[in-house]
Amino acid sequence: MDEPRSSLFAGTVAETPSALADAIAGSAARGHFDELRGGTASDGALVAEWARFFDLLGESGLDDLDRRMANLRRQIRDNGVTYNVYADEGSAPPRPWSVDLFPLILDPATWQRICAGVLQRVHVLDRVMADMYGEQRLLASGLLPPALVHGHPGFLREMQGAQPKGTLLHIAAFDLARGPDGHWWVVSQRTQAPSGLGYLLENRLAISRQFPEAFESMQVQRLASTYGALVESLKRSSPAGKDALIALLTPGPYNETYFEHAYLARYLGLTLVEGSDLTVRDDRLYLKTLQGLKPVHGLLKRVDDEFLDPLELRADSTLGVPGLLQAVRAGNVLLANAPGSAFLESPALLGFLPALARHLLGEELTLPALPTWWCGEDAARENAVPRMADCVIKPTYPPSPWHDSFEAVLGSELAQRGRDEWSGRIQRRSIEHTLQEQLPLSQIPTWQQNPAAGGGHIAPRSVLLRVFAVSDGPGSWRVLPGGMARVVGDASGVGSAHVSMQRGGSSADVWVLAPGEVDTATLLPTHAMPEIITRRTRLVTSRAAEHLFWLGRYTERAENNVRLARLVLQSLNGDDQSSQPLLAWLSATAVDNGLVSSKVPSAAQARRVFERSLIRTLASDEGFSVGQNLRSQRLAAAGVRERLAQEHWSTIVHAEEDFYRRFAAYEGEDSYLSVDALRILESASSHLAAITGGQTDRMTRDDGWRLLSIGRHIERLGFLASALQLALETGAVFDEAGFEGVLALFDSTITFHAQYQQTREVAALVDLLVIDRDNPRSLGWVAQLLRGRLARLAEVRAAGEGGHAAPGAERGALSLMVPNTELWDLSVLCGSGPDGSKASPQLALLLQQCCDSAYNLSDAISAQYFTHSDARHSIAT
Repeated sequence: MDEPRSSLFAGTVAETPSALADAIAGSAARGHFDELRGGTASDGALVAEWARFFDLLGESGLDDLDRRMANLRRQIRDNGVTYNVYADEGSAPPRPWSVDLFPLILDPATWQRICAGVLQRVHVLDRVMADMYGEQRLLASGLLPPALVHGHPGFLREMQGAQPKGTLLHIAAFDLARGPDGHWWVVSQRTQAPSGLGYLLENRLAISRQFPEAFESMQVQRLASTYGALVESLKRSSPAGKDALIALLTPGPYNETYFEHAYLARYLGLTLVEGSDLTVRDDRLYLKTLQGLKPVHGLLKRVDDEFLDPLELRADSTLGVPGLLQAVRAGNVLLANAPGSAFLESPALLGFLPALARHLLGEELTLPALPTWWCGEDAARENAVPRMADCVIKPTYPPSPWHDSFEAVLGSELAQRGRDEWSGRIQRRSIEHTLQEQLPLSQIPTWQQNPAAGGGHIAPRSVLLRVFAVSDGPGSWRVLPGGMARVVGDASGVGSAHVSMQRGGSSADVWVLAPGEVDTATLLPTHAMPEIITRRTRLVTSRAAEHLFWLGRYTERAENNVRLARLVLQSLNGDDQSSQPLLAWLSATAVDNGLVSSKVPSAAQARRVFERSLIRTLASDEGFSVGQNLRSQRLAAAGVRERLAQEHWSTIVHAEEDFYRRFAAYEGEDSYLSVDALRILESASSHLAAITGGQTDRMTRDDGWRLLSIGRHIERLGFLASALQLALETGAVFDEAGFEGVLALFDSTITFHAQYQQTREVAALVDLLVIDRDNPRSLGWVAQLLRGRLARLAEVRAAGEGGHAAPGAERGALSLMVPNTELWDLSVLCGSGPDGSKASPQLALLLQQCCDSAYNLSDAISAQYFTHSDARHSIAT
C-alpha cells in the first residue's frame, strides 16, 4: 500500500493520470469506506469525481505532485498560517498549519443529503436552547434529563429567562464521519465558539492555487456568499441594524487558533478585539479607540462562555468584559452565539435528539448520529457497558470543579483489565460518562512525499468532516458549501478519538461539486463604481494602538543596537582601536543601551574581554539585547497581525528566527569570532531595513500608523541625544576617530563629507546632527517630525470626538513636550567653553531636554491614548 512510486511506475502502462493513480494508490484499510474508490472493496475503480480530478492534473500528471506539495508548504509558511499547539507566552514559535495536498471531494447528491440533515439539526438545537432558557417544557415533559442541562457547567443560570428573541445559534459546527456502508453519521457538535471557519478559507485558497484547472472545471461551490450572509444576518439581528459595528472577540495572540481569528476578522471586515479593548457603560458595550469610546452592537465571539464576564462568571478571567452579560440581557448587544450554549456540546445529548426532533419539528432526523448512550440512565448504562470494546468512552461534561473529565478512550485499545477498571468508574460516577459506538472512519487519498525512495506515493488516511451551519436571517440557516476535513496523522488511526490537530493530525480542503452554475460572489475588494463606494474609517483600538506604538519602538531599538554593536566590533578590530576617547565613548554608549553589563571592564581597559562580553550578550535573554528586541518586536506585531501585510509579518518572524538560528550554531564554543558576529548583525540589519520599508510603504496612514511612527522616533530621539551627549562628555567629538564614529552611528558619514569635506569642527557636526531638518538622522528632523505627528494625532482625535472633548491647545499639549526646533541656534549651541575645548552648555542642556522628552512622552502617550487615565472617556455615538 505504501510502496514508493518509483518501483510501482516501472513497467506500468497507464494512458491517463487517473489510471496511474488507480494503479499506485493503496486501498483503504479493511472495514473502512474508501473515498477514492467509493466502497470497501479493494478492487473497485476510481469514482468518477476522483478520476476526473487526476485527469485534470495536466501533462505532468502525478510527476508534478512533489513540486505542488513543496509549493503548498511554502505557501503556508509564507502566509504565516499557524496553529499554536502549546502556546507558551509566545516564546516558542508556533508551528505551521498542516494541510494535505488532495481535497475531500463530495458529489452534489451526497452534499444535498448532508446539507438537509445539518439544517434540520441546527434548527432543533436552537429550539432546545430557547426552551432551556425559557419555559423549560422539555425538562417538564421528560424529554431531557435535568442533569444534562442544569448539571452541565456550561448552562448559565445568569441568562435564564433573559436570552434574546430570535436566533440564538448563529454558527454551529458538526463533525461527521462516513461509515463502511457509505452513510454519513454525526459524531459531535460544537456551539460555543466553533473553530475552523478561518482555516478552511486558507485551505481553499492554498489548494485551489495548486489545482486551478481542476478547481474551475469541476465546478466547486464557492464560499463567499455564505460568509457574506452571516455578516449581514448579524447586523440585521443587532440593535443597530445595518449600521451596526460588529467585532470579533478573540482570547489574544497566545490562543492556539489566533491566526484564524485575525484572518477571519480581516476577511469579514470585522474589528478584531480582545476583552481589554471593550468596556460596558450604562448596560452598553463600547470599544476603546483613539477617538474615545465607540458603541459595539455585536460580537462574534471566539472566547468560551465561562470567560466572557468576570463579574458574573469566572472571576479570574482576563479574556472577557465586566458587565457584558448585563449588556446582553438589556438587549443592547448581540452575541454570536448567545452565551450558554455549551451544554448542547455534550456527547450525551446526541442520544436524545431524535425524540426532541419529533417533538419540536414533527420530523425524523435524516442525518443520524452514532449510537450514543448516556450512562446516567440505568437502562442505557446496562446496555452500553457490555459493548465497551466497540465504543468510545467520552466525558459527559467538560472539566469543572464539579465534574471530573478525561480524554476520550477507545474501548478497542483497552485490555480486559482496562475495560473492567473503566466499568467500575462508570458505575461509581455514571452521569460523567457517555459511550458512543466506534465507527471505522472513511479514508481519503493523501500524497506522501518520500524523497529517499525517489518520489511520493498515494496513501489512505482516516478523515472526519466538519461542516458549518450559519444564520442568514431570523430562524433561518444555510450550510457552508464545503468544510474542513481533519485527517489522522498516520495510517494507524481508526476512530474519531484520534482525529486531532493537537495530536499531529492534518487538514484537507473540501470540494463540494455544484449541480449547476457556480456562485462567483466574493468578499474580496472589487473595483466598484465611485458613486456607490462608502468609506468607513477603520477603528484603531487602544490596545492595537499600543501594540503599534511598541512595534515602532522595538523596531527602532533593534536597529539602533545592531548599528551600535557593528560599530563597536568594527572599531575594536580596526585602525582606530588605540583611540582612547573613541573607546571610552563606545564603552559608555554600549553600557547605556544594555549591550554590555556595567560590571564588565571598559574597552580601553580590556578590549577583548569587552568584545567577548558584547558578542555573548547579543542573543542573550537580557531585556535590551538585540535578540530580545527582535523577539519583542515579533510579539508586538502578533498583537496587530490583522493590520500587517503578509510580507511584513513574515519578515518580522524570519528576522528573529534567522538571528537565533545563526547564533545557535556557536552554542558550546568558548568564544565567538567578531567577524562571524558581524555577519549575523549584517543579516539582522538587512531584515530590519525590510521591516522598516514595510512600515513606511505598506501601511495605511491612519492613527495606528502615526503612533507606530511616533514610537520609532521617540526611540530615535532618546538614542541619538544620549549618544551625542556621551560623545561630548568623553571627548570623542574632539578626537578624529571618535568624530568619525559619531557620524557612523548617526548614519551620516557620506552626507557630512559631501557637505563639509574633511573638516572636523564640532560646529559642522552639530549643524548636521542637531540642527539640520533635512537629515532624517538629526535631532532637529526627529523633533520636528514628532511635533507634527503628535499635533496631527490630537487633531484627528478631537475631530473624532466631535471637537467637544477638549480645547485644541490641550489636545496638542503632547507636541509641546518636544523641544521646539525653531528656537535652536547654531551659534548658541556651539559657543566655546573657557578653555576652548568644550561645546556650549546650551548644547548639553538641549541634549538632556531631548532625552527627558523621549522618556516623558512615552508615559504621557500611554496615559492619553492607551489607558485613558488622563481624562474621562468620551463616548462617540
